[in-house]
Amino acid sequence: MDLLKNIVSQFTTEGEVISAQPFGSGHINDSYLVITFPESAPDYVLQRINHHIFNNVHELTCNILKVTGHIGQKLLTMSPGLHGFEVIHLIGTTEGGFYFHDQDGNYWRMYNHVRGSRSYDKVISASLASEGGKAFGIFQHLTSDMDASTLFEVLPDFHNIAPRLAKFRELVTDDPAKRVNDAESEIAFIESRAEEMHTILRLGELGQIPVRVTHNDTKFNNILFTPDNKAVSVVDLDTVMPGYILYDFGDAIRTGASTAAEDEADLSRVNIDLTLFEAYAGGYLGIARNFLTAIEIDHLAFSAKFMTYIIGLRFLTDHLDGDHYYKTGFPGHNLQRARTQFRLLQSMEQHFDEMQMIIRKFK
Repeated sequence: MDLLKNIVSQFTTEGEVISAQPFGSGHINDSYLVITFPESAPDYVLQRINHHIFNNVHELTCNILKVTGHIGQKLLTMSPGLHGFEVIHLIGTTEGGFYFHDQDGNYWRMYNHVRGSRSYDKVISASLASEGGKAFGIFQHLTSDMDASTLFEVLPDFHNIAPRLAKFRELVTDDPAKRVNDAESEIAFIESRAEEMHTILRLGELGQIPVRVTHNDTKFNNILFTPDNKAVSVVDLDTVMPGYILYDFGDAIRTGASTAAEDEADLSRVNIDLTLFEAYAGGYLGIARNFLTAIEIDHLAFSAKFMTYIIGLRFLTDHLDGDHYYKTGFPGHNLQRARTQFRLLQSMEQHFDEMQMIIRKFK
């Protein structure tokens, strides 16, 4: 607690810190909810940035400042349908910056906490799914007039299937952690779908879909809700950078319309929930169809398959590499995560025609 209080003291906060507890369920950064006294003072979210993954903290911070500043200005002139939506913002340091570099080499930052808000690791109702779709639709709407080229590519080729597959195949050949023999069926699963999964990349290379400001980590738990379950904000802006909007929708469906957790061990419980898919798509397209192109909309259903595939690929790649990227809770955790994603993808393949019909209904 004393260490965290010392870190908090480096930022221009209000009130007295009375507690700082681990917060959230993210895989990458360490987050703490900082509660202050008196009650009228704001609360905060303190984060230790994983600078081994985000190795350019300055540019990362500039991206966040640009996007939150743009959204903040847009909200000042927002349409009635956006009332109640908030943007989180970075808290400045006492030295005039927006991150603190401690003597141990750690990088820290602080956001305001949307008091009373909550997040969900699993969607519990169609109405919640609809609100989630609306939240990311609003986020993308508010950034749709930004020049994506002004943002730094924090994680180059983050959702680019070509280098992801190249790295995967290299690990299969080299087998540095001696795990290939235990993942032969998963490796075959990846290879059997590799050609199809170049679709979005090809559309982009041909100029048929635009490069936009994208969130790139649209898991459902990156949406904040009010106590009455109205979407109020989008968080976790580390991966905001140029990209294709299909990545955002696809990853949202992967996490928001699955019947099971991301690492569910009982694969019989893993399926695409079409009721939640329809609710999310309806909420999302209620906002997003006003700025998306026809080709983008036509590939929304496919994007769910693609993102489930590439996240499964990334889990399997990390497993073969010895678990260096994602936090793991037990041996074989990343392999279990990969198997869960592949089962979800199979369910999407079985229901793909229905998913396409749902998207067409909201065009």
